[in-house]
Amino acid sequence: MSLIDSAAAEFRRLLLDELMPFWFRHGVDREFGGVLSVMHEDGRQLSTDKYLWSQGRWLWVVSAVYNRLDRRPEFLQSARDTARFLLDHGRDDQDRWYFAVTRSGQPLIGPTSIYADCFAIYGLSEYYRATREPVALDTALRAYTRVRNRVEQPDFNEVAPATLNPGRRAHAVPMILTEVANELAQTTGDASIEAAADEYASRVLRHFVRPERRALLEYLDWDYQPLPGPEGTAVEPGHAIESMWFILHWALRRGDEAAIAQAIECIRWHCELGWDPEYGGLCLAVDIDGHPPYLDNADKKIWWVHTEALYALLLAYKITGASWCADWYERIHQWSLKHFYMPEAGEWRQRLDRSGRPITELIALPVKDPFHLPRAALLIARLSENRNAENRNAQKP
Repeated sequence: MSLIDSAAAEFRRLLLDELMPFWFRHGVDREFGGVLSVMHEDGRQLSTDKYLWSQGRWLWVVSAVYNRLDRRPEFLQSARDTARFLLDHGRDDQDRWYFAVTRSGQPLIGPTSIYADCFAIYGLSEYYRATREPVALDTALRAYTRVRNRVEQPDFNEVAPATLNPGRRAHAVPMILTEVANELAQTTGDASIEAAADEYASRVLRHFVRPERRALLEYLDWDYQPLPGPEGTAVEPGHAIESMWFILHWALRRGDEAAIAQAIECIRWHCELGWDPEYGGLCLAVDIDGHPPYLDNADKKIWWVHTEALYALLLAYKITGASWCADWYERIHQWSLKHFYMPEAGEWRQRLDRSGRPITELIALPVKDPFHLPRAALLIARLSENRNAENRNAQKP
């Protein structure tokens, strides 16, 4: 069996037999809709507060698994319940998405993050593909228009749980908008959204990817010029790798061979930059000039960094057949299963210290997020379809 086929079978089983049952057992809120994600690693609840970030992500997961892999009624029902919760409770009177609400939907933290908006768009777009409910697409398009306008304002700083210094550009903004616009363009067929996806992808490749440094920089000044270290030399390997498979999905559809080659090479740089030669695993952040890391928790080993790398490497391998992709996949795969996988729970741990020991300290949000691993598992499961590596439409739903 080929590497692609064996990985697809492994992650399909993980997704359908372990991950989805875990989240339906511990997370799905059957009373109010949405997902309860503030929990211990084994699913025991810590709080019933709901972060909109997780609600939009869960909506994407259940909708995408239903649309792309397994049309079980319970997946569609959870998608409907989550969409209702988001549509009824997710926004303020100016159509801005809250950061956090109570279990029943009362506001707790206001609109402090366009990432909440972006994940609502992402989820509602995928949900619309399943149901064709006009309100889902209309709401997604309104949110998309607001985000597009807001991120270009000089005072823009809605990046919670991160922070953004004045006069800065964060790679995370065009990164997420590349994926959001690319998916929304496929949902709508709208040429203007397609053009926006082109523009955001170009910003990532033209400005944040720095071939002379063999790295993708997280922060530039407002004019897209480099900053002094340590802010200007901060690199998040997992973030860069995730960004590059966003670029690959876009570039495969657009037939942009130069962008495909650049993105695949960038994946390789960040596997090399992020790998811990002493303990193994990919570090959350590094400084390419050897400064003390600008970003918090730089030496931690986080599950999402590894899940994004696994999918990106398999996608790169499918496109190129290059042995380095398979070698890095096997190395990261083996380390991840040894350190993150919890077979008794049917899920992965999400936070480890540098040496690979479980930790409980807060990193970003106080949630066990129902997203990166299920999304990666879904996308890997689908890689065995359309086996021709030259099929540039392989990633379309």
